[in-house]
Amino acid sequence: MIREVMSKKIQFVLDFEEDVENYLNKRHPKMVDYRILSKALDARGSNRGKRPRYNYHIEVIRAGEKFSGVKEVFKDLGEFKNKPIIIGAGPGGLFCALRLAEYGIPSILIERGERAHKRMKHIARYWRYGEFNTENNVCYGEGGAGLFSDGKLITRVKSPYVQYVMNRLVDFGAPEETAYISNPHLGSNKIRMLINKISDSLIESGCEIYYNTRVDELLYEDQSVKGVKLSDGRSLYSDRVVLATGHSAKEMYKHLEDHDVSMAAKDFSVGVRIEHPRELIDRIQYGDFAGSYLGAARYRLSYENKATHKGTYSFCMCPGGYVLSSGTDADGIVVNGMSNYARNSRWSNSALVVSVKGGEDFTTDKVLNGLDFQRKIEKKAYEKSCELATGKELPAQTLRDFLDGNIGKTALPKTSTPSGIVEAQLNTILPEFVSSHLRDALIQFDRRMSGFVSKNALLLAPETRTSAPVTILRDKHTLESVSHTGLYPCGEGAGHAGGITSAAVDGVRIAMSMIFSEKDYTDK
Repeated sequence: MIREVMSKKIQFVLDFEEDVENYLNKRHPKMVDYRILSKALDARGSNRGKRPRYNYHIEVIRAGEKFSGVKEVFKDLGEFKNKPIIIGAGPGGLFCALRLAEYGIPSILIERGERAHKRMKHIARYWRYGEFNTENNVCYGEGGAGLFSDGKLITRVKSPYVQYVMNRLVDFGAPEETAYISNPHLGSNKIRMLINKISDSLIESGCEIYYNTRVDELLYEDQSVKGVKLSDGRSLYSDRVVLATGHSAKEMYKHLEDHDVSMAAKDFSVGVRIEHPRELIDRIQYGDFAGSYLGAARYRLSYENKATHKGTYSFCMCPGGYVLSSGTDADGIVVNGMSNYARNSRWSNSALVVSVKGGEDFTTDKVLNGLDFQRKIEKKAYEKSCELATGKELPAQTLRDFLDGNIGKTALPKTSTPSGIVEAQLNTILPEFVSSHLRDALIQFDRRMSGFVSKNALLLAPETRTSAPVTILRDKHTLESVSHTGLYPCGEGAGHAGGITSAAVDGVRIAMSMIFSEKDYTDK
């Protein structure tokens, strides 16, 4: 059934197997072209026989008509007297630089790791041989942690810049559906290609990018930031420094603490990564429609323990993906999930994590105590791997054994992780309250998704880097640090974003704040 929304724009629902162009040609014979404004899959009830459907919002045009919308035009403002310095070439830093460049303002990006394609070689050696590189790993290097994730572009952020980010990704080579599909997904393989193109574009526009260069210190004058000191001893000067270091740059957090930059401890979550055969999750979610061109099935689960008011929830679900070792310390293990664009591996995985509250689960007398909480778990995991294997293997336990408190009762299934696994009691690695809340939640999850608790399900630990353990406080209007002028905390590592899209949007917001509060620039 079609409902006219406004001239040229229509909304309708189609069976998942029905061709949209055939549908439009039959009902709009005078149509000469169309574009999809949004497309969302509704698969509710498909595991009970209800056919999946797509909800469409489409704009059609007839002869002589044009699509609505205004192309954004940028005025060349000329360079600032000092190029802004952006620390970190993840989505926050790259999109901040990109937006500045669109207004004719080049910047300096400083990235502690390598370019994406070279970085991948170091990571592959870590996964295969356990050779850890402190500067090139899953979290450090061009593209940041998002380069080795599921590549989901989901965000709850309400901002006009969300669509801008999607459109720019398409401009750099993302599939066109990225601009309109609900819950777009690029996959790690396509993100790596896009990041290279964005960086090359920035260099062409006059930006400087320093790779394999770590910022060891910020330079201050009174309560203002005046530049940075690099790991090679050089100093660069600017009165605008964007801090987009990601959620794992613990050295920078310590430096900020030493110089009284305003920060606050933040709640986060820790837990495990759960892995099932993809075929099982597809069957649970889609029923008889599994295996169709609907692709790998997603799920989202949450449960709150009413006695403790703690939540346990799925996070960063990776259909048809892989479980990765993604730590940033040679003596620590962290797990994460990733998938490629096709989502065609034989496994599906997700984080299952329990909320960790400052002042309740860790003390907040020191602002970085949350970081220490994470670190303790990660080190335990590494020590357990060293005790039972070589130190590169991920501690793992079957789901049934975890629930029953056993070890070795259920044979370990095959797994997607390239690092290998070692069987271990996960409750010796995780805090007791995390293990107990996971057990309670898993029982509830199996009631919602019958078959979720399977003999073929595997738990890998620990998942600790769900978000930054601190917030670097900033003014809600200028986006500058509340304690140090000229410092712009940005993205996930600053506690102001939670994923690829929201970090990119935050970078754009900071660029716009700089541009339209700035009165001291020179015309070209």
